[in-house]
Amino acid sequence: MTMIQALRSAMDVMLARDPDVVVFGQDVGYFGGVFRCTDGLQAKYGSQRVFDAPISEGGIVGVAVGMGAYGLRPVAEIQFADYFYPASDQIVSEAARLRYRSAGDFTAPLTIRMPCGGGIYGGQTHSQSPEALFTHVCGLRTVMPSNPYDAKGLLIAAIECNDPVIFLEPKRLYNGPFDGHHDRPATPWTGHPKAQVPEGYYTLPLDKATVYRPGQQLTVLAYGTMVYVAEAAAKETGLDAEIIDLRALWPLDISTVVESVKKTGRCVIVHEATRTSGFGAELSALVQEHCFYHLEAPIERVAGWDTPYPHAQEWDYFPGPARVAAALRRVMES
Repeated sequence: MTMIQALRSAMDVMLARDPDVVVFGQDVGYFGGVFRCTDGLQAKYGSQRVFDAPISEGGIVGVAVGMGAYGLRPVAEIQFADYFYPASDQIVSEAARLRYRSAGDFTAPLTIRMPCGGGIYGGQTHSQSPEALFTHVCGLRTVMPSNPYDAKGLLIAAIECNDPVIFLEPKRLYNGPFDGHHDRPATPWTGHPKAQVPEGYYTLPLDKATVYRPGQQLTVLAYGTMVYVAEAAAKETGLDAEIIDLRALWPLDISTVVESVKKTGRCVIVHEATRTSGFGAELSALVQEHCFYHLEAPIERVAGWDTPYPHAQEWDYFPGPARVAAALRRVMES
Protein backbone atom coordinates (compact mmCIF):
# COMPACT_ATOMS: atom_id res chain seq x y z
CA MET A 1 0.00 0.00 0.00
CA THR A 2 0.97 3.61 -0.42
CA MET A 3 0.60 5.77 2.66
CA ILE A 4 -2.66 7.15 1.25
CA GLN A 5 -4.01 3.63 0.85
CA ALA A 6 -2.81 2.63 4.32
CA LEU A 7 -4.53 5.61 5.95
CA ARG A 8 -7.73 4.85 4.05
CA SER A 9 -7.48 1.22 5.11
CA ALA A 10 -7.13 2.27 8.76
CA MET A 11 -10.28 4.37 8.60
CA ASP A 12 -12.09 1.61 6.69
CA VAL A 13 -11.17 -0.95 9.36
CA MET A 14 -12.33 1.27 12.20
CA LEU A 15 -15.56 2.36 10.51
CA ALA A 16 -16.44 -1.31 10.08
CA ARG A 17 -15.25 -2.30 13.55
CA ASP A 18 -16.73 0.48 15.68
CA PRO A 19 -20.13 2.12 14.96
CA ASP A 20 -19.07 5.13 17.05
CA VAL A 21 -16.34 6.11 14.56
CA VAL A 22 -17.20 8.98 12.21
CA VAL A 23 -15.01 10.66 9.60
CA PHE A 24 -15.53 14.23 8.46
CA GLY A 25 -13.85 17.40 7.20
CA GLN A 26 -13.60 19.55 4.11
CA ASP A 27 -14.21 17.51 0.92
CA VAL A 28 -13.68 14.15 2.66
CA GLY A 29 -17.11 12.76 1.75
CA TYR A 30 -18.28 12.59 -1.86
CA PHE A 31 -14.96 13.85 -3.28
CA GLY A 32 -12.83 11.57 -1.09
CA GLY A 33 -10.47 14.23 0.21
CA VAL A 34 -8.09 16.55 -1.56
CA PHE A 35 -5.42 13.81 -1.42
CA ARG A 36 -8.01 11.00 -1.89
CA CYS A 37 -7.33 9.51 1.55
CA THR A 38 -11.06 8.98 2.18
CA ASP A 39 -11.97 7.97 -1.36
CA GLY A 40 -14.89 5.53 -1.42
CA LEU A 41 -15.60 5.60 2.32
CA GLN A 42 -18.81 7.63 2.06
CA ALA A 43 -20.16 5.30 -0.61
CA LYS A 44 -19.41 2.34 1.66
CA TYR A 45 -20.58 3.71 5.02
CA GLY A 46 -23.05 6.45 4.13
CA SER A 47 -23.18 10.19 4.62
CA GLN A 48 -24.09 9.89 8.31
CA ARG A 49 -20.67 8.49 9.13
CA VAL A 50 -18.42 9.99 6.42
CA PHE A 51 -19.41 13.52 5.56
CA ASP A 52 -18.27 16.95 4.46
CA ALA A 53 -17.89 19.96 6.71
CA PRO A 54 -17.94 23.69 5.99
CA ILE A 55 -14.68 25.57 5.57
CA SER A 56 -14.51 26.26 9.29
CA GLU A 57 -11.65 24.59 11.12
CA GLY A 58 -12.87 25.90 14.46
CA GLY A 59 -16.27 24.43 13.73
CA ILE A 60 -14.80 21.09 12.64
CA VAL A 61 -12.73 20.63 15.80
CA GLY A 62 -15.42 22.10 18.06
CA VAL A 63 -17.94 19.58 16.75
CA ALA A 64 -15.36 16.79 17.14
CA VAL A 65 -14.81 17.72 20.80
CA GLY A 66 -18.55 17.57 21.41
CA MET A 67 -18.82 14.25 19.61
CA GLY A 68 -16.01 12.82 21.69
CA ALA A 69 -17.54 13.99 24.96
CA TYR A 70 -20.84 12.44 23.86
CA GLY A 71 -19.21 9.06 23.24
CA LEU A 72 -18.34 9.02 19.55
CA ARG A 73 -14.84 8.61 18.12
CA PRO A 74 -14.51 11.32 15.48
CA VAL A 75 -11.72 11.41 12.90
CA ALA A 76 -11.60 15.02 11.75
CA GLU A 77 -9.46 16.16 8.83
CA ILE A 78 -7.91 19.60 8.59
CA GLN A 79 -7.20 19.82 4.87
CA PHE A 80 -3.69 21.22 5.39
CA ALA A 81 -1.88 21.56 8.73
CA ASP A 82 -1.42 25.26 7.96
CA TYR A 83 -5.16 25.75 8.49
CA PHE A 84 -5.31 24.53 12.07
CA TYR A 85 -4.80 28.02 13.51
CA PRO A 86 -8.50 29.00 13.48
CA ALA A 87 -9.13 25.83 15.50
CA SER A 88 -6.30 26.41 17.97
CA ASP A 89 -8.65 27.49 20.77
CA GLN A 90 -10.77 24.35 20.36
CA ILE A 91 -7.64 22.17 20.25
CA VAL A 92 -5.78 23.79 23.15
CA SER A 93 -8.52 25.07 25.44
CA GLU A 94 -11.14 22.37 24.90
CA ALA A 95 -9.82 19.07 23.50
CA ALA A 96 -6.51 18.99 25.35
CA ARG A 97 -7.99 20.00 28.73
CA LEU A 98 -11.33 18.21 28.79
CA ARG A 99 -10.24 15.12 30.72
CA TYR A 100 -8.30 17.16 33.30
CA ARG A 101 -10.83 19.92 33.84
CA SER A 102 -13.68 17.40 34.25
CA ALA A 103 -11.66 15.21 36.64
CA GLY A 104 -12.04 12.33 34.18
CA ASP A 105 -15.82 12.60 33.80
CA PHE A 106 -15.38 13.45 30.10
CA THR A 107 -12.74 12.57 27.54
CA ALA A 108 -11.95 13.80 24.04
CA PRO A 109 -11.26 10.62 22.04
CA LEU A 110 -10.78 12.45 18.77
CA THR A 111 -8.17 12.19 16.05
CA ILE A 112 -7.27 15.24 13.98
CA ARG A 113 -5.59 14.30 10.70
CA MET A 114 -3.44 16.97 9.06
CA PRO A 115 -1.31 16.72 5.89
CA CYS A 116 1.89 18.59 6.70
CA GLY A 117 5.20 19.70 5.24
CA GLY A 118 6.27 20.95 1.87
CA GLY A 119 7.32 19.48 -1.42
CA ILE A 120 4.22 20.13 -3.52
CA TYR A 121 4.98 23.81 -4.29
CA GLY A 122 2.05 24.79 -2.13
CA GLY A 123 3.56 28.04 -0.88
CA GLN A 124 3.30 29.50 2.60
CA THR A 125 -0.21 28.34 3.43
CA HIS A 126 0.04 24.71 2.28
CA SER A 127 3.52 23.65 3.40
CA GLN A 128 4.11 24.24 7.10
CA SER A 129 5.32 21.76 9.73
CA PRO A 130 3.76 22.96 13.01
CA GLU A 131 4.44 19.86 15.13
CA ALA A 132 6.32 21.76 17.86
CA LEU A 133 3.21 23.82 18.61
CA PHE A 134 1.28 20.67 19.45
CA THR A 135 3.99 18.99 21.51
CA HIS A 136 3.97 22.06 23.75
CA VAL A 137 0.31 21.51 24.72
CA CYS A 138 -0.30 19.30 27.74
CA GLY A 139 -3.03 16.77 27.02
CA LEU A 140 -2.33 16.26 23.32
CA ARG A 141 -0.61 13.33 21.66
CA THR A 142 1.36 14.14 18.52
CA VAL A 143 2.21 11.53 15.89
CA MET A 144 4.02 11.69 12.52
CA PRO A 145 4.57 8.40 10.65
CA SER A 146 7.19 7.90 7.94
CA ASN A 147 5.80 4.89 6.09
CA PRO A 148 2.53 3.09 5.24
CA TYR A 149 2.84 0.26 7.78
CA ASP A 150 3.36 2.66 10.67
CA ALA A 151 0.72 5.05 9.33
CA LYS A 152 -2.03 2.44 9.46
CA GLY A 153 -1.09 0.96 12.82
CA LEU A 154 -0.68 4.35 14.44
CA LEU A 155 -3.91 5.76 12.99
CA ILE A 156 -5.95 2.82 14.28
CA ALA A 157 -4.31 3.25 17.70
CA ALA A 158 -5.08 6.97 17.58
CA ILE A 159 -8.75 6.37 16.80
CA GLU A 160 -8.99 3.94 19.73
CA CYS A 161 -7.15 6.27 22.12
CA ASN A 162 -9.19 8.18 24.71
CA ASP A 163 -6.94 11.24 24.38
CA PRO A 164 -6.95 13.74 21.51
CA VAL A 165 -4.34 12.81 18.92
CA ILE A 166 -2.79 15.18 16.38
CA PHE A 167 -1.98 12.93 13.45
CA LEU A 168 0.44 14.63 11.05
CA GLU A 169 0.89 13.14 7.58
CA PRO A 170 3.93 14.22 5.48
CA LYS A 171 2.55 14.97 2.03
CA ARG A 172 5.81 14.04 0.29
CA LEU A 173 5.41 10.48 1.54
CA TYR A 174 1.82 9.93 0.47
CA ASN A 175 2.76 7.99 -2.67
CA GLY A 176 6.24 6.68 -2.05
CA PRO A 177 9.50 6.88 -0.07
CA PHE A 178 11.55 10.00 -0.57
CA ASP A 179 15.32 10.16 -1.09
CA GLY A 180 15.74 13.87 -0.34
CA HIS A 181 16.89 14.80 -3.84
CA HIS A 182 13.69 15.06 -5.90
CA ASP A 183 10.18 16.42 -5.71
CA ARG A 184 8.64 13.03 -6.45
CA PRO A 185 9.00 9.62 -4.79
CA ALA A 186 12.25 7.94 -5.77
CA THR A 187 10.62 4.52 -6.07
CA PRO A 188 7.10 3.24 -5.53
CA TRP A 189 6.28 1.81 -2.11
CA THR A 190 5.70 -1.60 -3.69
CA GLY A 191 8.39 -3.98 -2.45
CA HIS A 192 9.58 -1.62 0.27
CA PRO A 193 9.59 -3.54 3.60
CA LYS A 194 7.62 -0.82 5.34
CA ALA A 195 4.99 -0.88 2.60
CA GLN A 196 3.83 -4.42 3.28
CA VAL A 197 0.64 -3.44 5.07
CA PRO A 198 -1.84 -6.04 6.37
CA GLU A 199 -5.40 -5.61 5.16
CA GLY A 200 -7.02 -6.04 8.56
CA TYR A 201 -6.75 -4.67 12.08
CA TYR A 202 -3.48 -4.02 13.90
CA THR A 203 -2.13 -1.26 16.10
CA LEU A 204 1.23 0.23 17.02
CA PRO A 205 1.97 1.97 20.34
CA LEU A 206 1.56 5.73 20.35
CA ASP A 207 4.67 6.24 22.48
CA LYS A 208 7.36 4.11 20.87
CA ALA A 209 10.15 5.03 18.46
CA THR A 210 11.82 2.54 16.16
CA VAL A 211 15.41 2.00 15.06
CA TYR A 212 15.09 2.58 11.32
CA ARG A 213 18.79 1.98 10.60
CA PRO A 214 21.11 0.41 13.19
CA GLY A 215 24.55 1.96 13.59
CA GLN A 216 27.47 2.45 15.95
CA GLN A 217 29.17 5.76 15.13
CA LEU A 218 26.46 8.37 15.73
CA THR A 219 22.73 8.74 16.31
CA VAL A 220 20.37 10.65 14.02
CA LEU A 221 16.94 11.59 15.42
CA ALA A 222 14.36 12.17 12.70
CA TYR A 223 10.70 11.68 11.83
CA GLY A 224 8.45 11.84 8.80
CA THR A 225 10.16 12.72 5.53
CA MET A 226 13.46 13.46 7.25
CA VAL A 227 14.00 9.76 8.01
CA TYR A 228 14.77 9.23 4.31
CA VAL A 229 16.86 12.38 4.04
CA ALA A 230 18.93 11.17 7.00
CA GLU A 231 19.31 7.78 5.34
CA ALA A 232 20.54 9.40 2.11
CA ALA A 233 23.05 11.50 4.09
CA ALA A 234 24.36 8.47 5.95
CA LYS A 235 24.88 6.62 2.66
CA GLU A 236 26.60 9.69 1.15
CA THR A 237 29.09 9.94 4.01
CA GLY A 238 29.61 6.22 4.46
CA LEU A 239 29.20 6.66 8.21
CA ASP A 240 27.66 3.95 10.37
CA ALA A 241 24.81 6.16 11.55
CA GLU A 242 21.95 4.84 13.64
CA ILE A 243 18.70 6.50 12.54
CA ILE A 244 15.89 6.66 15.08
CA ASP A 245 12.44 7.21 13.59
CA LEU A 246 10.60 8.87 16.47
CA ARG A 247 7.11 8.23 15.00
CA ALA A 248 5.35 9.53 18.14
CA LEU A 249 6.71 12.96 19.02
CA TRP A 250 4.80 13.26 22.27
CA PRO A 251 4.75 11.26 24.45
CA LEU A 252 8.36 10.74 23.37
CA ASP A 253 10.12 7.39 23.62
CA ILE A 254 13.05 8.87 25.49
CA SER A 255 14.42 5.46 26.50
CA THR A 256 15.13 4.45 22.87
CA VAL A 257 16.76 7.83 22.23
CA VAL A 258 18.94 7.63 25.33
CA GLU A 259 19.99 4.05 24.68
CA SER A 260 21.15 4.96 21.18
CA VAL A 261 23.00 8.16 22.11
CA LYS A 262 24.76 6.52 25.05
CA LYS A 263 25.94 3.81 22.66
CA THR A 264 27.19 6.13 19.91
CA GLY A 265 28.21 9.23 21.89
CA ARG A 266 27.10 11.58 19.14
CA CYS A 267 23.75 13.00 18.07
CA VAL A 268 22.36 14.86 15.04
CA ILE A 269 18.71 16.01 15.00
CA VAL A 270 16.91 16.62 11.71
CA HIS A 271 13.50 18.18 11.09
CA GLU A 272 11.86 20.13 8.29
CA ALA A 273 10.29 22.83 10.46
CA THR A 274 11.91 26.14 11.32
CA ARG A 275 14.96 25.74 13.56
CA THR A 276 14.25 28.21 16.38
CA SER A 277 11.93 26.67 19.00
CA GLY A 278 11.42 23.69 16.72
CA PHE A 279 10.94 20.24 18.21
CA GLY A 280 14.66 19.65 17.72
CA ALA A 281 15.36 22.13 20.51
CA GLU A 282 13.41 19.96 22.97
CA LEU A 283 15.15 16.85 21.70
CA SER A 284 18.53 18.51 22.10
CA ALA A 285 17.73 19.52 25.68
CA LEU A 286 16.54 16.03 26.58
CA VAL A 287 19.61 14.37 25.06
CA GLN A 288 21.89 16.76 26.95
CA GLU A 289 20.05 16.14 30.23
CA HIS A 290 20.08 12.35 29.91
CA CYS A 291 23.35 11.72 28.04
CA PHE A 292 25.72 14.56 28.97
CA TYR A 293 28.54 12.36 30.27
CA HIS A 294 28.31 10.08 27.23
CA LEU A 295 28.49 12.81 24.57
CA GLU A 296 31.75 13.03 22.64
CA ALA A 297 30.71 15.98 20.47
CA PRO A 298 28.20 18.86 20.55
CA ILE A 299 24.66 18.00 19.47
CA GLU A 300 23.88 19.20 15.94
CA ARG A 301 20.51 20.39 14.61
CA VAL A 302 19.66 20.53 10.90
CA ALA A 303 16.34 22.22 10.16
CA GLY A 304 14.42 24.65 7.99
CA TRP A 305 15.36 28.30 7.84
CA ASP A 306 14.15 30.86 10.37
CA THR A 307 11.95 32.57 7.81
CA PRO A 308 8.40 32.48 6.51
CA TYR A 309 8.05 29.51 4.20
CA PRO A 310 9.92 30.44 0.96
CA HIS A 311 7.87 29.26 -2.00
CA ALA A 312 10.49 30.00 -4.66
CA GLN A 313 13.36 28.49 -2.60
CA GLU A 314 11.41 25.52 -1.26
CA TRP A 315 14.07 22.90 -2.02
CA ASP A 316 16.84 25.03 -0.52
CA TYR A 317 14.73 25.50 2.62
CA PHE A 318 14.43 21.77 3.24
CA PRO A 319 17.25 20.01 5.04
CA GLY A 320 18.68 17.92 2.22
CA PRO A 321 21.27 15.14 2.23
CA ALA A 322 24.13 17.59 1.67
CA ARG A 323 23.26 19.71 4.74
CA VAL A 324 22.66 16.65 6.88
CA ALA A 325 25.85 14.98 5.65
CA ALA A 326 27.84 18.08 6.61
CA ALA A 327 26.41 17.87 10.14
CA LEU A 328 27.27 14.16 10.36
CA ARG A 329 30.87 14.91 9.38
CA ARG A 330 31.10 17.76 11.89
CA VAL A 331 30.07 15.63 14.85
CA MET A 332 32.52 12.93 13.82
CA GLU A 333 35.35 15.45 13.58
CA SER A 334 34.63 17.11 16.95
